Amino acid sequence: MKDGPHIARIAALIGDSARAEVLTALMADRALTATELADIAGVTKQTISAHLAKLLDAGLIAVESQGRHRYFRLADRDVAHLLESLMNVAFRAGAVRLRASPREPALRRARMCYDHLAGEVGVQFYESLLQQGLVTATPAGAELTPAGLQWFAQVGIDASALAQQRRMLCRPCLDWSERRHHLGGALGSALLKRLFEGGWARRAQGSRVVHFTPKGELALHQWLSARPGTPPEEAMQGTTP
Repeated sequence: MKDGPHIARIAALIGDSARAEVLTALMADRALTATELADIAGVTKQTISAHLAKLLDAGLIAVESQGRHRYFRLADRDVAHLLESLMNVAFRAGAVRLRASPREPALRRARMCYDHLAGEVGVQFYESLLQQGLVTATPAGAELTPAGLQWFAQVGIDASALAQQRRMLCRPCLDWSERRHHLGGALGSALLKRLFEGGWARRAQGSRVVHFTPKGELALHQWLSARPGTPPEEAMQGTTP
């Protein structure tokens, strides 16, 4: 007897080259039109329509209509997590692109992993939280400490309110390029949002790449080099938005 969900259909959908490019592009948590996705996948508008219909039918993507336009995005965080896991396996198995994109170095340094920060910077930040005792590793993943709760409050993030959500508050997410963890969950999402709102970082147009502003680079350096328990306002002197 064969038990459990039948994964072959989903695997086949993701395994198509054009659909894989579409799903990867949507990992930036930004809705795109069919025309934009056709250009990314390198196919015609008619072909992309067929691909999008299959992805919609499988529940891998969602669509929202605004006037005459339809915007596509990943269905939810579970799909994003699946794709990031596949990227980890592909990278470990040596399944890399024969010709790297010019944006590859920037992508490895800092990028969107759906709605939180990944890449070298994301990993460094998570490891700094662990070293400072603001987050502790647990068998279930990670847990925010009382010191961490206070620290995040001082940078404008109400972790207590985030903990009331259905989403896991603090989840280590394995980074495909660094092979170490970055911060996911509701806290990771709130942190990236704070970086954007504070003018410390911005998304590159049409890419998952995250660029830090000069003010953000200074804040980041001070965050990562702060003494354990250093108040955020002291570690970020001159960088408050």
